[in-house]
Amino acid sequence: MTLIRSWIESANTKQTDFPLNNLPYGVFTVSDSDPHCCVAIGDMVLDVTSLEELEILEPSKSEKVFNEPYWNSFMELGPETWALFRKNLTDLLKENFDEAIAETKSILENSLIPQKDCILHMPFVISEFTDFFASYHHAKNVGTMFRGPENALPPNWLHIPIGYNGRASTVIVSGTDVKRPTGQLKPPTEDIPYFGPSKRFDFELELGAIVGTNTDIGTTLTTQEADDMIFGYVILNDWSARDIQAWEYQPLGPFQAKATATTISPWIVTKAALEPFRKFTPKREVPLLKYLEEKGPMLYNIDLSVSIETNSSGGSNEITKTNYSEMYYSSAQQLAHHTSSGCAMSCGDLLGSGTISGPEKHQYGSMLELSWGGKNPIQLQGSETRTFLEDGDIIRMSGAADGGAYKIGFGENIGKIIPANK
Repeated sequence: MTLIRSWIESANTKQTDFPLNNLPYGVFTVSDSDPHCCVAIGDMVLDVTSLEELEILEPSKSEKVFNEPYWNSFMELGPETWALFRKNLTDLLKENFDEAIAETKSILENSLIPQKDCILHMPFVISEFTDFFASYHHAKNVGTMFRGPENALPPNWLHIPIGYNGRASTVIVSGTDVKRPTGQLKPPTEDIPYFGPSKRFDFELELGAIVGTNTDIGTTLTTQEADDMIFGYVILNDWSARDIQAWEYQPLGPFQAKATATTISPWIVTKAALEPFRKFTPKREVPLLKYLEEKGPMLYNIDLSVSIETNSSGGSNEITKTNYSEMYYSSAQQLAHHTSSGCAMSCGDLLGSGTISGPEKHQYGSMLELSWGGKNPIQLQGSETRTFLEDGDIIRMSGAADGGAYKIGFGENIGKIIPANK
């Protein structure tokens, strides 16, 4: 795949997550500035808010959309505007930029800020959050642990993307500490529950899809219409208290076990940047109903990894390496199913893919799987082991689509666990 070269040299290296082919969207501050919109390019951020004020980049002729600390107003302009803005931005930053327009280039240069000097914030306002359970291998593993291999998959799993409505209020940006949750716990050996900190706290490696436009109540979508509505993607960590979950999940599924926090990476990687990396969903064991059928490839070839840093190990331990293409259902199928009842969707809705696990142990996307329910501790550096996460542990998630001459990266998704309330 061909790298689009930029006059910003740091964008032309294979090492960067943010070549000109990417251009992910974020929100930043520097020193005492107010949060506002930016685009990542190489090791810099481009202040698109200031460029809009100077009328160099104007996605909307009738209103300012970047004078707010989120990308929702821009998203609401729709796919045609998304595409035009990306083209205009690429033209301004590519290597053969018209040097005759020296004044414009000077303004662009003055609008670049080193990423190391920036604090990143939530890139969009979360309207609603829905999390899915859509990885075949993850579902198989978890089902085998609790129901045995013969009943691993629920009867509906091969027919519909299973999901639950989560808490938009507890979605946080990378770098925010995560407090260990407390809740009702009931060990199998006890007759009654007690209240206390979770002892089986876990991560889940996911990709989050961001809905960019609205639908009216009663509207249903095809998978193609759903795909057209997706604005972009983030890496998502669905923190999970497995012991709280085990006690509460019957009959209505996850509740407080999933309400502590959901961490997302700070950069929205657009669907357009991922276009060259599309892949088909896997062959079906049973045919899907027509409304879930896909006319083309709607997954992506994105390599993903998880590392853990502990208080005593002194280094990073990579514990998971998998790929988004392992998913059984795409985000477009999940969104189409979400609307199948006439459920209205809003700009800023976030859809978690569900834990991304592959067929091999090193591809498992949660501690629950890696330690097989706590029975098989995983070895870290030295003599340290883990079954579930401990206070002080730092979880780092990263991902990139490899284009050979370049990569489309997401930046890191980082969360540190701090002790529960006493």
